[in-house]
Amino acid sequence: MTFTLNGNPADLPAGTTLADIVTQLGLPGRGIALALDGEVVARSAWSQTVVPERGRVDIVTAMQGG
Repeated sequence: MTFTLNGNPADLPAGTTLADIVTQLGLPGRGIALALDGEVVARSAWSQTVVPERGRVDIVTAMQGG
C-alpha cells in the first residue's frame, strides 16, 4: 500500500493502523499528534484507524519555545 508520510511517499502493508506506524518508526507515545488526510486523530483511536491507500499521514511533534 502506498501513502504519504510527512510529505514523502511510503509503503506499508494493507491494514496498517496509525498505531502501527508509531511503533514501526519508534516514535514516542507522548508529545506527538497524528493527522490523517488533514484531520487530527485522537490518540485513543490510533489503533483502530487504518491508513487508506494514498492516504496522507502527518506526524507533528510538540516543541517548547518562546
